[in-house]
Amino acid sequence: MNVRVSELPNGIRVVTDPMRTVATVSVGAWVAVGTRHEDAAVNGVSHFLEHMAFKGTERRSAQAIVEEIESVGGHLNAYTARENTAYFAKVLEDDLPLAVDVISDILLNPTMAADEVERERAVILQEIHQAHDTPDDVVFDKFQEAAFPGQPMGRPVLGEADIIAGLSRDSIVGYMREQYSAPRLVIAAAGKVDHDRFVELVGTAFDTLPAANGRAPEAAKYTGSDFREDRNLEQVHILLGFDGVAFDDEGYYPLAVLSTLVGGGMSSRLFQEVREKRGLVYSIYSFAANYADSGLFGIYAGTGPDEVAEVMPIVCDELVRLQDGMPEDEIRRARAQLKSSTLMALESTSSRCEAAARQLQVYGRTVPTDEVIERIDAVGESDLIKAAERLVASAPTLAAMGPTGKLESYEEIAGRLTG
Repeated sequence: MNVRVSELPNGIRVVTDPMRTVATVSVGAWVAVGTRHEDAAVNGVSHFLEHMAFKGTERRSAQAIVEEIESVGGHLNAYTARENTAYFAKVLEDDLPLAVDVISDILLNPTMAADEVERERAVILQEIHQAHDTPDDVVFDKFQEAAFPGQPMGRPVLGEADIIAGLSRDSIVGYMREQYSAPRLVIAAAGKVDHDRFVELVGTAFDTLPAANGRAPEAAKYTGSDFREDRNLEQVHILLGFDGVAFDDEGYYPLAVLSTLVGGGMSSRLFQEVREKRGLVYSIYSFAANYADSGLFGIYAGTGPDEVAEVMPIVCDELVRLQDGMPEDEIRRARAQLKSSTLMALESTSSRCEAAARQLQVYGRTVPTDEVIERIDAVGESDLIKAAERLVASAPTLAAMGPTGKLESYEEIAGRLTG
């Protein structure tokens, strides 16, 4: 592994992961600023800002931004999450200077023209309305809110429609000036890239970014609660979750293996028991979401209004049963799935670019693949039992949307988990 890291005088960290057998390079800027950094009055501003970065700079129009990248066959995109915002591109090796120049331009020189703000406001409102029309999407926002009620970590990434409708240009510009600073940026590249040349490109392109740190986010405190919304739908969309772990917690790898074992594939316990043996759902899976100081473990199921009465008791029983132990072949299979997904990601320049950037932000270093594999292999039955016990010891979080009439009460579900 030839990953190299450098730090520029203003605090920006630059990381490269060379791949000599490819002809392309993925490059991006990962900013350690997201939804949890927002005040309630401007919820959604991180996502709004991400949109506005593409709407014109002092040197380029909105059309020119995408045309310059696409004219060389490249791709340009971005996303906003709860703890970070990313702006990234994939281009051929010779076009790396162009990609760095475009990404630095949209981050350092956005014009935030008033007419563009109004146009993009309408686009984002449509995005919010579309999400609200997609229950298996919006239920995840409600789940997050129920897990972290009244906290930045529980607010939706897109924001609420009434807040977005009133968000001013000055609020967006002010938020960017306060929160986007050099120490919060990691500029990463993976693929056909030379580290020293890349550091020089980034140093020239980003030298005007201020070195002052932005305001720290509010600490996350998992609480857990119950959310239900009756809708006239064909299915009930359910999320059952628990207090998870932070990225640097010793339980990170055990919980990742446990999630794979419980609901990470077609051979997982829940898929086999709930779908294959009983035919009660079309979709059921588990996941572990990790944050800087907290985390969530969740199980999603989409089922019918009658079947929901049977699904939740089975899910609870499976979670309780984990505390009695697991066969070695089942643990081995879960570890193998997790290791294969880790190794398969190494074939993608985009995955490797993002992994290097996020590891620097989360751990302050890049994590060698061999270390990750060793940590997965080290997870044994006792670690998984401990992880399962830790989950059910926390207050559950329940979010449900659809015809929920036959879904057990929050107290009944909590009782099943505690015995």
